[in-house]
Amino acid sequence: MKILFIIQGEGRGHLTQALSLHQKLTADGHQVVGALVGKSSVRKIPAFFSEKIKVPIYSFESPNFLPTSKNKQVNLAKSVVYNFARAYRYIGSLRYINRMIKQTEAEVVVNFYEMLTGLTYFLFRPKAVMICIAHQYLFLHPEFSFPKANPISLGMMLFYTRVTTWGSSKKLALSFRKMKEVPEKGIVVVPPLIRREVIEAAPSEGDYLHGYMLNSGFSEEVKFWHKEHPGVKIHFFWDKKGETEETRINDNLIFHPLDDTLFVHYMAGSKAYATTAGFESVCEAMYMNKPVLMVPTHIEQACNAHDAYISGAGMVSDSFNLDKLLELSENHSSDHSPNLQFRHWVNQADWLILREFHQDLSSWLTHLQPI
Repeated sequence: MKILFIIQGEGRGHLTQALSLHQKLTADGHQVVGALVGKSSVRKIPAFFSEKIKVPIYSFESPNFLPTSKNKQVNLAKSVVYNFARAYRYIGSLRYINRMIKQTEAEVVVNFYEMLTGLTYFLFRPKAVMICIAHQYLFLHPEFSFPKANPISLGMMLFYTRVTTWGSSKKLALSFRKMKEVPEKGIVVVPPLIRREVIEAAPSEGDYLHGYMLNSGFSEEVKFWHKEHPGVKIHFFWDKKGETEETRINDNLIFHPLDDTLFVHYMAGSKAYATTAGFESVCEAMYMNKPVLMVPTHIEQACNAHDAYISGAGMVSDSFNLDKLLELSENHSSDHSPNLQFRHWVNQADWLILREFHQDLSSWLTHLQPI
């Protein structure tokens, strides 16, 4: 099959999922003909993705969350106004996505949680079959457990999630654990998309803490904590615009720009991991048996963190209080049962996910219409 990826470009999660799926599909004989990545004025496509995807990359302007003035939490009202004011640009993106689906002659489109893909299928009805894949589709599962949350924020997130699925044939919901399928909603629960580099890594318990922050404003919290604990070594990765080299505060506190090879290296050798609760990196930490401190920045990450907590990943916090992470690491065992179960679940990913691409393949290629 000729397959086109369309990816929501915020953070690193959907991008690394795309890299992993590319590995699985090409090994199975399929051709990924391109990757369309949503961008915005506050985000850039990380270099690691451009270097590793090995297919043509096309960018388009896409809606994005805007942070507060301190660049920590999401400013929901500001984000809504900003994206509404730029709606005319997104209309151009819809036309561009539709044109690229035709131009690449894609038979299947894999949508990594990009809202404009669903709108494109709603307005233009492309012939290529669309499969959606992301952890967020688990939010539509009737058995998903939500944290206590603002009902307006939760409702908006669920609406966004449903829009991304318009015109899709099925929704592959990436999950920390096995759950039942929901055929009437087109939901198939599958293991996380973890790349070979993570699976083949050799974890060890080092002498430093590892971390990732979506919004660089959290660096002030980390610096403040580090002043009180100068002897603790910390390696944090951040998505700070304009930063292409490491920022060395001192020998024991270093902020790195996004680099996926280096990220995996530091994850493997760390004693514990702190993050703004993106799904993908929590999965990588669990696979390497690292305890996790999760600090959500918006409702979607709050749901991720709650689900990860239920699955035994670690604890949820409202700040980067690394005292909690050190305590977690001291009580964490090498045979942490939830993480061993998680590894077994992840190791089933190849055949479970490829099964969904093979299923009804002859019907898809005959009709070339979304179900």
